[in-house]
Amino acid sequence: MSRFTKHLYAAAVLVAGFAAALASSLLLTPDGRGGPAVRPAAEALPVRTDSHRLTRPEWSELTIVEFLDFACEGCGAMYPVVERLREEYADRVTFVARYFPLPGHRNGEVAARTAEAAARQGRFGEMYAKLLTTQRAWGESQEWKQDVCRGYAEELGLDMATFDAALADPEVAGRVLGDQRDGLGLGVRGTPTFLVDGEMIRVPGSYREFKALIEDRLDG
Repeated sequence: MSRFTKHLYAAAVLVAGFAAALASSLLLTPDGRGGPAVRPAAEALPVRTDSHRLTRPEWSELTIVEFLDFACEGCGAMYPVVERLREEYADRVTFVARYFPLPGHRNGEVAARTAEAAARQGRFGEMYAKLLTTQRAWGESQEWKQDVCRGYAEELGLDMATFDAALADPEVAGRVLGDQRDGLGLGVRGTPTFLVDGEMIRVPGSYREFKALIEDRLDG
């Protein structure tokens, strides 16, 4: 069994275990119960002009949006699945990543701001991958891991003065909040949550299941 196949197998096992619980977990409710009082967007959209597109096909036939928390084990489990699908369908499907840090994760919000601060230097994709592939080292920690996130920025060769300023910029925090508000308005309550052409789907339990869904939509 190859290393990549092992990752996919592990992802399938984890997703099968976490999907139901994560998809139904309460998150940021309008009245603040169970988390900060974040209100849904009045006109929630699955994708906005500034949303982070992981693929940009010349002619997109389908759009898959993932609302994710970089500290969420389910999101980490889905990462190799999404990566494989992204490689296979890069010329046909637009994959979009949107922020939805869960209040139960100590470092979910700072990780989202880290990704957005990297995006300000045109490096969202690299930081997105870095955070998800290193998640086991920091994701479930109850200790503050901003220094770890900053270390990832250094590893990627970002301008650190610019990165630090962006990390502390209220506009960056607001960008994360904007994704959360859209998610709430669309009915997102846990992570990972996927929308396919604006329709929320049950989290696929494996690569094959997700691929079959994509093929069905492309053929339909």
